[in-house]
This record gives sequence, C-alpha cells and structure tokens, in this order.
Amino acid sequence: MLSSFVAAHGIDIYVERRGAGPPLLFLNGSGQTLAGVGPLLDMVAARFDVVAHDQRGLGRTSIPAGPYTMAEYAADAAAVLDSVGWSEARVMGISFGGMVAQELAVTRPERVSRLALLCTSPGGVGGASYPLHKLAALPDDERAAALTGITDTRYTPEWLADHPRDQALAEMLAGRRRGSADPEARPGELAQLEARSHHDATDRLGAITCPTLVACGRYDGIAPVANGEAIAARVPHAELRVYDGGHIFMLQDRTALPEVLDFLAED
Repeated sequence: MLSSFVAAHGIDIYVERRGAGPPLLFLNGSGQTLAGVGPLLDMVAARFDVVAHDQRGLGRTSIPAGPYTMAEYAADAAAVLDSVGWSEARVMGISFGGMVAQELAVTRPERVSRLALLCTSPGGVGGASYPLHKLAALPDDERAAALTGITDTRYTPEWLADHPRDQALAEMLAGRRRGSADPEARPGELAQLEARSHHDATDRLGAITCPTLVACGRYDGIAPVANGEAIAARVPHAELRVYDGGHIFMLQDRTALPEVLDFLAED
C-alpha cells in the first residue's frame, strides 16, 4: 500500500493506493476514514488498482473552515484522479461516497467509466437519505442507538437477540459511533453532515453516461430502496439490485460485494 498527500483546492488530501488491475476510485461514507475501512479496501484491491482518500474534514486530510459543498467533494475526488494520472476510472461510492460519486459523474462524466452506487440517495424530489445532521447533537449513547435502528429497520433488541451475527455487527457499529470523535475533528465531521443535507443530483442524473449499478439494502432506514429506485429510473440504462440487509448490506449479504465487484470489472 502506498500513501501520499495531494495538495489541491487549498487543502492537503490524504490518499492511499493498493492492489492491481483496472483503475478504481473508492469513495467513503459519512464520518468514515481510510483507517476504518482498510479490510474492505483490501478486498476491493484483490481485483482492482484502488485509490481512496480521506475526504475533506476527515482523517488525515485537512480540516478547512466550512461550510463544504458537494461540488467541493467532487472536485477533491477529481484532484485525486489527477494525482495518479488517471483520465478516467471505475468509481465505487458508498452512502455519502455515493452522493459524491453522483456529483462527480454528472459534472465530469468523462472521468467515470463504470459506476457503482451503494446504499445512497439522489436527494431532492428523488429522496434524501436520513438527516443524520439532526442526530449530531444527541449524547453518544443515544446517537448510537438511533443509528442502529435506522442502519437496519429490523434491528430491534428482540430481533438482534435471535440473530447473533447481526448483533455482533450492531455492536461493532455502536462502538465506532460512541465517543469515537476527536474534538479537533468534530468540525469537519459536522461540515460533512451539513453538506450531505444539501445533496441534490436528481434532476441531473440523466447526464451520467457510463454503465451504472445501483445497489440497495432491503431494510435500509438511511437510504431506503425507494431512493435507489429513483436513481436507477433517472440514470440511462442503470441496473438496480436489492440485497438482503440494511445500510451495511455489503457485510450482511454474502453475494453483494462479489456481484458489485463483478459489475465494476466488466469492460
């Protein structure tokens, strides 16, 4: 794995590159850093030359003064592509990363050769994801509990008691969401949530020109299936697949990640 910093738009963007194969840009979810998704990136890197970065305000990337815009996040992603000399790449965007991927694909369609949008929403009349910014002021334990309930709408205490594997997933997520925020990093996290709340690509999705897969979790309370359906209905020739799980269906449905990677690997 190679790491570097890319200077662009007045900030230093932390970038990692790993694997071999077709070029792929990975875009992470809300509040997520590369340090937290290393195992997932390793799985993707088994088939692709993967470039990923900590988005502005997060991880090892600079925390500029807000507010941030979705256009800025997309411009940062384009700068990362430039930094490795890629004129185009396959793009995999998860949750918030799927919003950034939409913004990149509608404003710079020539940079995206294939597109996978996972557990994400188009915004506007097409449907917004759950307003996570409204949970930001809750105490850690309350926020973690609320997030567990919308991560998978089946996740009641009774249901989890009967499903040990999902119980373990829920506890892992709760651990990440409880008291994990560095006070110095909090402004960047909040600025990202605010930018997320203004995401709206619905009326521009027709500008996406590449093969596109929209993947959803059947029990996702953050980015409901209806939002994925709205994306697929507006992106020319997009394919919609619904998996058995919630917002983390990639960890719940064993068929999901291999099928997404198969799609991205196609010529």
